[in-house]
Amino acid sequence: MIRTLGTVVVFALSMAVGAVAQAQSWVENTHYRTLDNPVRTASDEGVEVAEVFWYGCPHCYTFKPLIESWADQAPDYVNFVKLPAALGQSWEPHAYAFYALEAMGELDKVHDALFTALAGERRPLNSPEALADFVSGYGVDAEEFLNNYRSFGVRARVQQAQAKIRGARITGTPTMLVNGKYVVSASMAGGHEAVLSVVDYLVEQERAAAE
Repeated sequence: MIRTLGTVVVFALSMAVGAVAQAQSWVENTHYRTLDNPVRTASDEGVEVAEVFWYGCPHCYTFKPLIESWADQAPDYVNFVKLPAALGQSWEPHAYAFYALEAMGELDKVHDALFTALAGERRPLNSPEALADFVSGYGVDAEEFLNNYRSFGVRARVQQAQAKIRGARITGTPTMLVNGKYVVSASMAGGHEAVLSVVDYLVEQERAAAE
């Protein structure tokens, strides 16, 4: 029994030392970037973690199961949000679709299908009408979708998201924005899994600073 306890203690200590060493290995301006001028977060409470994505991005499609698993296990003080990027004109309809579906409360019905159609199958869903026809196949009212797509509220949400993305000087997807202060991408961190480790590190930094 004493040996077993000793083994457990040694294992726990080695894990703690490993965690510290890992945290210390994340270097500013190498594995993540700190913004000179932080962008606003949706709430002053907790730590906001935003995923900047595009439905047509194959890297976002690969990253999707990883970030979803991470979000499901994130602690209560993490506020996870999705920011659809419109980094090019052809991306804009998909950002509008995201917020239109969100406004309707129908996003969960079509989110996965949009990723599969645009990033997986490269389908030409590049107009409001094409998107309306597509979402109608998943039980979403096409006319209501178009009304929301063209609404002032959705346009404002898209503009707010793009202002935030531009303010963070984000030029590619997928990219993580932590608490409006730190930017992390796979090219910086060294892969999709490493991105989430860096995000964990930055989240804990922000939580500690707020205590």
